[in-house]
Amino acid sequence: MLNKKVIFGGIAAVVAGVAAVFFLRGAPAPSVVTEAIAPAVVSTPFKGPRSQEDARRALMELPELKAWSAHLEKSSGGTVHGALIEYGPTPQVIKDIRYWQISYVENTPDAAHRWESFLVGVDTPDILIEDDETDTTLTLAQWRATKNPMARSGAK
Repeated sequence: MLNKKVIFGGIAAVVAGVAAVFFLRGAPAPSVVTEAIAPAVVSTPFKGPRSQEDARRALMELPELKAWSAHLEKSSGGTVHGALIEYGPTPQVIKDIRYWQISYVENTPDAAHRWESFLVGVDTPDILIEDDETDTTLTLAQWRATKNPMARSGAK
């Protein structure tokens, strides 16, 4: 079994490479979470304002992200992990509402592949999903109804 420091170091190296690609292409480099994020056991009611850490925690409480992470770990024998990448140190403002922009990625030994981008409300309990096909945002209910995100984990 690999040492945890080796695993975390590998994750950090992959994420740093992704950040370098964004930087070299002229896009803002995301700030990256290099430590594993343990899913919260108990869902707590919203109390704002929400920090970036609170936003990451709220995302990892979503059953879809829990299932995706478990699926990636299991199907890869532990070589692929789910990770969250934050975009910028300040919230993005959409229609006068502040959101943390965070993407869920499949973190492989060679690269990180984005699965979804989320907007997590700073002062609201809202979690929105950026829909690249329509260039709009979806609520969690709309996303679940139209995109069937659990299918990515093999769940129905």
